[in-house]
Amino acid sequence: MEALSKNQVQQFIAEGFVKIEDAFSKDVASRARDILWRDTGCDPRDKSTWKFPVVRLGDYAHTPFVEAANTPRLHAAFDQLVGEGRWIPRGSLGSFPVRFPSDEDPGDAGWHVDASFPGKDESFFSWRINIHSKGRALLMLFLFSDVGERDAPTRIRTGSHPIVARMLEPAGEEGMSFMELAAQLSATEGCEQVLATGEAGTVYLCHPFLAHAAQPHKGTTPRFMAQPPLISKTPFLIHKRDGGYSPVEDAIRQALRY
Repeated sequence: MEALSKNQVQQFIAEGFVKIEDAFSKDVASRARDILWRDTGCDPRDKSTWKFPVVRLGDYAHTPFVEAANTPRLHAAFDQLVGEGRWIPRGSLGSFPVRFPSDEDPGDAGWHVDASFPGKDESFFSWRINIHSKGRALLMLFLFSDVGERDAPTRIRTGSHPIVARMLEPAGEEGMSFMELAAQLSATEGCEQVLATGEAGTVYLCHPFLAHAAQPHKGTTPRFMAQPPLISKTPFLIHKRDGGYSPVEDAIRQALRY
């Protein structure tokens, strides 16, 4: 089974992401939202209870979340982009930053690339990224509610991943920390911005080096989205004796002009 067309795979290599509509069912999304609403402590019918711009909820391994992450269509797409046998199925969907309509600055809307392995201390900001994307095969955006342009969709800098790859290459195996790399992302400001909008059940599969950012919610309905990594079994390789590069690797190789 192939979930992605050749054009979609080429789009992923060139632009750094692919959008998959109906990746999981709206029924699954609805059941998951019921759990999330309960845990926010907010009443979906009473906006006076929506007191914060973002409410962060913990890791979710309930049935609807596991179902959403493990549809045959998504597994087939993982195989196409990462390679068969090179990724680990998700047993949960990680944390949820639930965003509410608010004029208050959420305080977390800076451009960044997600880190994937620990640094010298336990601080998240010391976590690191290297040219082999150690520990992370993909960045994934799972939409559990309908997300329009005013509903705090994640901002994506299209084609930023080759720029990031060229930043990471000189750092070798040690790579760069989350903060070190974030400080250099002004180099991606010229990239076109795309908003991760779509109906509930949509999933964006993104290259692990793609620059992205949150934003304030200016709409009327809270946004429910998970952003877990797809964990890799082995680091990506830039040089192989037998070739056979995955699209994730091809994008890195093209960035480095191999």
